[in-house]
Amino acid sequence: MTKRIAAILFHAPLGVSQAARLVERGRWASGRDLARTLRAAGLSEVYLVTPDPACCPDSEGLVTFVRSSATGFRFGDVLAQMCADLRLDGVLYFGSGAGGLLREADIAPLIEFAAGDEPRALLNNFYSCDFCAISQPQAALAARLPEIDNPLGFYLADAGIPCFGLARTVETQFDIDTPADLLVLARSDRGGDDLRVCCAGIESRHPFLDLALEILTDRSATTTLVGRLSPATWSRFEREVACRTSALVEGRGMRSGGSDRVPWLRQAVEQEGADVFFARLARSCDAAWIDSRPILGAPVSHPPADERFASDLFLVDEIRDPLWRSFTEAALRSPIPVVLGGHSVVSGDLYLAAEACWKGRNIARRLHPDDFS
Repeated sequence: MTKRIAAILFHAPLGVSQAARLVERGRWASGRDLARTLRAAGLSEVYLVTPDPACCPDSEGLVTFVRSSATGFRFGDVLAQMCADLRLDGVLYFGSGAGGLLREADIAPLIEFAAGDEPRALLNNFYSCDFCAISQPQAALAARLPEIDNPLGFYLADAGIPCFGLARTVETQFDIDTPADLLVLARSDRGGDDLRVCCAGIESRHPFLDLALEILTDRSATTTLVGRLSPATWSRFEREVACRTSALVEGRGMRSGGSDRVPWLRQAVEQEGADVFFARLARSCDAAWIDSRPILGAPVSHPPADERFASDLFLVDEIRDPLWRSFTEAALRSPIPVVLGGHSVVSGDLYLAAEACWKGRNIARRLHPDDFS
């Protein structure tokens, strides 16, 4: 008997600011590209969970809308209920903005995994899930599930469900979470038709991104990566760029597992001020890619998406939160180029940056010797 496998995408409006609308448009462009790839890979059922279908234009023939209520919405409950209502034997889940760079060849093993006979999960990132494949989901999702998708792997593992991770590549790690992600994507040769059109229409400008990319090709320079950086991503990035790299790694798993520990960098910024932080950073490197959320993400100072995205675009006048505003002002005054964003700026964006930095530059790509064996 043929097993019933479906893809379920979640997408929600983000805000009213120009920056928030940009991310929302980018996520849905990614969703349209993904839906086409899913159907080309053989999936006949592609569902979109959203509170407002109006925020998902040009979707005819691509997805089946499932309206969700924004009040009391819990990701895990909705996903489990849909799998039960549809009587699915396997499910591919995608958060908005994730999976848009996947190709048909990447989708095929996800479908094959989802068709398995035992409950198990395959996640793009066990520590912070953006998309996954789950076999026998009615059994796998019977456990207590999280309100958001990031800690899904932890919840399933704690329930005894075998969990596996996909190889870290630009296709599996790139996620449109902030404006910075789209700006980096726009400088690459990646993306399907809708994402390319979206990137071509971006009006926002970044004061530092192009110089930060150029520095990646300079053998005499140093780039520092700050935030929730995976050692695997750092290792790959370092082999693809010419400059030296250093890292300040903090906050990994901050959205997946609660902790009362306060990141060291957050303490430093709060106690000494953002100007001191950037002055010290400038003495140690030539450019920095900063996941600002572990530094600024304390509950008492976590502003809405409109303000977080304004920080990523250095739109200081649109930031009311005093900590985020002062940090962004200090970054703008920094003597070195700084790229601000969320987790993706030290994850999927780095894979893209390591490619995009070489566009138009006649520099040998063979920067590191092969391992001797």
